[in-house]
Order: sequence, then structure tokens, then C-alpha cells
Amino acid sequence: MLVVALGAAVGMIPFGPLRFGAAGALFVGLFFGALEPALGEGLGLVSTLGLALFVYTVGVAAGETFFADLRKQLPFMGLAVGVIAVVTVVAILMGGALGLGPGMIAGVLAGALTSTPALAAATAATGSAEAAVGYSLGYPVGVVLAIIVVALVVNRRWPGRKDEPSANAEGIVAESVEVDRTSSLRMVPGWADEAIKMSYLVRDGRTRVVSPGEELLPGDRVLVVGAPNAVGRAVEFLGTRLEQELTTDRGSVDFRRFVVSSNHVAGHAVAQLNLPSRFGGVITRVRRGDADLLARDDLVLQLGDRVLAVGPQRDLDAMGSFFGDSERKVSEVDALALGLGLVLGLLLGAVTVPLPGGIDFSLGPAAGPLVVGMILGAVHRTGPLLWSIPLSVNLTIRQLGLLLFLATVGLASGPMFASQALSGTGLRAGALAAAVVIASAVAFLAGARTMGLSAPRAAGGFAGYIGQPAILAFANERVNDDRVEAGYAALFALGIIAKIVAVQVLASMVG
Repeated sequence: MLVVALGAAVGMIPFGPLRFGAAGALFVGLFFGALEPALGEGLGLVSTLGLALFVYTVGVAAGETFFADLRKQLPFMGLAVGVIAVVTVVAILMGGALGLGPGMIAGVLAGALTSTPALAAATAATGSAEAAVGYSLGYPVGVVLAIIVVALVVNRRWPGRKDEPSANAEGIVAESVEVDRTSSLRMVPGWADEAIKMSYLVRDGRTRVVSPGEELLPGDRVLVVGAPNAVGRAVEFLGTRLEQELTTDRGSVDFRRFVVSSNHVAGHAVAQLNLPSRFGGVITRVRRGDADLLARDDLVLQLGDRVLAVGPQRDLDAMGSFFGDSERKVSEVDALALGLGLVLGLLLGAVTVPLPGGIDFSLGPAAGPLVVGMILGAVHRTGPLLWSIPLSVNLTIRQLGLLLFLATVGLASGPMFASQALSGTGLRAGALAAAVVIASAVAFLAGARTMGLSAPRAAGGFAGYIGQPAILAFANERVNDDRVEAGYAALFALGIIAKIVAVQVLASMVG
């Protein structure tokens, strides 16, 4: 645990725009492992547990987005897989020309693409401690070069012909409007496709919440919520924008933020909660992590979400009880669901499939829990079992698992790292890592631009392709654009799986 603690501290030290984060545990582990080789013995179980916790929680968080966007993002995903295949060939050819062994080449590939699960797969496939050494040499090269690439690309304004405009670059706004014409809600631009929501309705001096099948009348005043452009179109259709906000009158109708902590609510879509008939209320926004989402009917609520609910003043306490509204509850983990998901993932990873050419393929502890986590994260719940994990808890478990895994890998690989880091082998490994990242950047960004994607989505996708959250954070600091995170989410989990397969194929071809 000393290595984990010191590694977390080292990971927080800034090197310009770069922080190594959890990878600090790898470097601290390498240092102590080099000093005392015995420290790296007998840590296999801890290493597997840490890895499984990390990839499972990644899968649970990414599953819904991955499957929801699968069809729309399929060409983008295909580009990422194709680029990984290309750079794998580059690594094989260049690594062989530089005289590097299979373990070192596989480790450098995993490190340059910052994939810890791929490191585990490379170590298992090659049976060599060189994989961890190559990873530790390639990792900093991959992170630094990827940050430079993102810095050069993310603010570019090349034509994104086939890309959607950014939503949260504008944010979500609310406008009070006086209605000038008789109109059903379905006639209002943005209502049918859920680009807007409505909450307050003032008619004949009385305030209530808009009903789903409402017909608006001249003289009505309503509150419209959504992205600025969508709200603007709705206001133009309805009538006249009001200077005074309807939300200032909180006598009969009020609004409040509630934390989703009830297992009976989490895992259900907004429409399934039936708030209009249950409480005469409506949800307009959902705060998830740092993102403010419009409460579309098909949005599935998760533990830890903060919903903005509008309803009769007298029913707000009952609405709070319905959602749970307990900070303490969302800090707890369903140990049964977590344990069962991990077991299913490890069992799937243990399945070996024979391939032509005498190759045996298995997902292993790196990809098995990831795949199961993605499926369960998309399912959300099975009967009383709630598979989703509150975001704050998910991130904590994910970080702890990653620290444990990298610390044990560092301790086990320390002696070999000390003997090769500053040698000719180390310099050749660094050169190979740089070639992998540069080839990835050129191929990926050229493909994204050819596909008509915007620079922010391409930069976010490249961050997801590399698989390093520090790169995503750096991109978000440079530009406020939801397409950055959308690109990252589309490729992050897929990239992990593709890299795991790539290092296994590499090991079988080079070995």
C-alpha cells in the first residue's frame, strides 16, 4: 500500500500540462522493485483483482453510451480498429528491425497506446517481464505526444460536414414566453423530437405544470427549457419572450434538485417514472457528473444523478422521498451486484477459443470483465439487481483498481527495468513508441477529417483511442464542446478490446 500511496502522490505532480495520474504507481513500483526484487513476488492475485476492478467499472460506465451510439458511431469505431491494426503492423516491422523481442514490442505498443489491460494481455501472451518494461518506457512517450497532437487539433475549424453541432458549448437555458397563438405541444418546434422541455404554465392567473397532451392558448405563459438554438426556435413559434422569469413565483409550483438514490428509480427511463400522473410534475434536467443533460423520455437515470424536478409545492417532499435524495446512500456499493459482475467477467475471460494456425484466444482478466461490464451497464438492472454504480463510487473503485494493478506490475518488473531503461534497448523502445503514436495520429486524424467529422470530435476520439483520461481532461480545458467527450466515450472501451486483441496477435506472430 506504500507503493500505491506514493504512486498516487507522484501522479499528482504536474510536468507542464502533464500529470501521470495512476501511472505514478507504476514508476514508484519500478523504483522499489529495482531496489528489492523480492517485493515483486506473490502479487498475482492482487494484480488480477486490481485489473478486474478497473476494467469492469470502465465497462459499466461506458456500456450505455457504447451500445446506444453503436450504429451512429460504427464508421468512427471502424476507423479506430483499422488504425490499431495498422500500428500493430508498424510495431512488428519496426520492432523487429530494431532488434527488440516480442515482450518488449508488445509492451511498448500497450504503453504507447496507454492501455493497462493490454499490458496484462501482453504479459500473459509473451510470458515475459519485458512487456512491463516496454510499457513503462512507452507510456510517457504516448501521453506526451498525444497531448501535443490534441493541442494542435482540438481548436481547428476544418469542415465537419457530417458532424452534429455542439450542444453543451451553448449549455441549457430556460426562457419564459407568452403564447400568442393556439397550439398543441406537438406543433411546437423541438417538442416532438425532445429538443426542448416545458414546465411552468400560467393560465388565468393560476400556475401549474404543463401536461403532456396540453393545448396552449393565447395569453398562456410557459417556461421552455433546452439548448439556446432549440429554445429560440420554440419562442419564435410561440410568441413573445418575457423579461420576468416564471420561476420567481414559487408559491404553488416550485422546483428542486433531488439526488437519485432509490434503487426503485435508478435503471428506469424518465418516461417510465410517470411523474405527470404520479405527482403532477416533470423532470427538465439531469446533472450527471459535470454534464447537464436535458431530461429526454428515454434517458435512463443512474444512482447519483441529480434531477431538476418541477411540481406542485405541496408534493415536493413526496417527490424527494420517491427519488431517495440521500447523499449517503449513493456512496454505498451493492456488493452482491459488483461481486457477481466481476465473477461473470472473470469466467468469460477464462474461456479459451482455438483459432486457425494453432492460436488460442481468450479475453483474459483484462477484457472479460470489461465486456461483461459493458453489457450490464447497458442493461442497467435485472430484477432487484442494479448493475449501474454511482459515478463517484465508480471512479473511486476504478482508480483504486488501477493503482493496485500498476503498483504490482511495477514491483514485479523493477529489476529488468533498471537494467534496460537507459540502455540502447531503452532508447530503441522509446523510438518505437514515438513511431506508434505518430503513425496513429496521422492515420486517425486523416481518417476522421475524410469522414467529415469536426476537429473537437476527432480530438476527443483520438484521446479515447489512446485511452488516457489526462488527454481528455487536457482537451476539455482547451475547448468547451460536448463532441470531445462523445468521441472519447465512443472509442474508449472499444479501443481497450482492440488493443488486447492486437497484442495477442502480435505475440503469436512475432513469437
